[in-house]
Amino acid sequence: MTGSTSRSTRRAPSACSTASWKRRERTGAEASVSGLGPALESVALDVPEAAVPAYEAALRTACGSVGLFRDEASGTWRLEGVKPAGAGEAALAAGLALAAAATGVDARARRGPIAAEGWLARSMAGFPEQTVGRFAIRGSHLPDRPRAGRITLRLDAGVAFGSGEHGSTRGCLLALERVARRRPGRTRVWRILDLGTGSGVLALAAARLLRRPVLAVDVEPWSVRTAAANAGRNGLRPRIRCRLGDGWRDRAVRAGQPYDLVFANILARPLCAMARDLAAGLAPGGRAILAGLLVSQARQVLAAHRRQGLVLEWMVNEGGWTTLVIRRGDAKRRA
Repeated sequence: MTGSTSRSTRRAPSACSTASWKRRERTGAEASVSGLGPALESVALDVPEAAVPAYEAALRTACGSVGLFRDEASGTWRLEGVKPAGAGEAALAAGLALAAAATGVDARARRGPIAAEGWLARSMAGFPEQTVGRFAIRGSHLPDRPRAGRITLRLDAGVAFGSGEHGSTRGCLLALERVARRRPGRTRVWRILDLGTGSGVLALAAARLLRRPVLAVDVEPWSVRTAAANAGRNGLRPRIRCRLGDGWRDRAVRAGQPYDLVFANILARPLCAMARDLAAGLAPGGRAILAGLLVSQARQVLAAHRRQGLVLEWMVNEGGWTTLVIRRGDAKRRA
């Protein structure tokens, strides 16, 4: 932090936090920042700790990267999002208004242009290796040191969401491990979809752990470029198809149905809106890992999916964020 702040620290990744990465998402050198095109701008605001989850979710509606920094003297948190200048204005305004109404905190957003190179260096400095279950996620700026017994993923998040530090990303990775354990070789996952892939971290993890093809889709061009670069960085391009598309409306997504496993680490509202499409797109016995929702939003999201005949298998809570694992329950269980 700057100004009168005495000292700032990254938020401990809540048990390693989760994609908030808030320091969080750090940044993608060649894949994201240099190849982005549009100028970048920052959106910063200061809030008390209790308001952090709501305002983090608000920034995430428009910012691919959101960082959290704590003022040790006052206990206040500074949230700083990075996005292409002028992008996502309507969604951001709505998200900030919702956060203010939900928390009673009217945080004033400060905005300004930023230099991609300087932000990249600062982000890299705040992106140490993340360990989540069997996964070790290392930024490409770190030495390549494979760890015994771990699945190492090399990652540049750039302005795309997903470095493995944020609670929602961590919850998805932990859920993926559990899904894999419940599917022995005789009941393998065949079709996998990652909606809102961001940095591609979940697609990478699924392709590496389950050894199956993954369709990774995002509405943001820089996320698709970042995910594709990360797939190449990990030798997974043959297994991961990265595509620009609008969720279930995308032709390739519809053509790939039904799916045995779907990731959707987005936000509560779009998750609810897509519940019917998800139910139609899952194979009998197929599972979906849903994240990007606050603990307080889990009931709402679950209710929307139960209305479509989907059932809850379990949930993971990480750092104020909830991950739901739901299943299409209209066929014999395959796990």
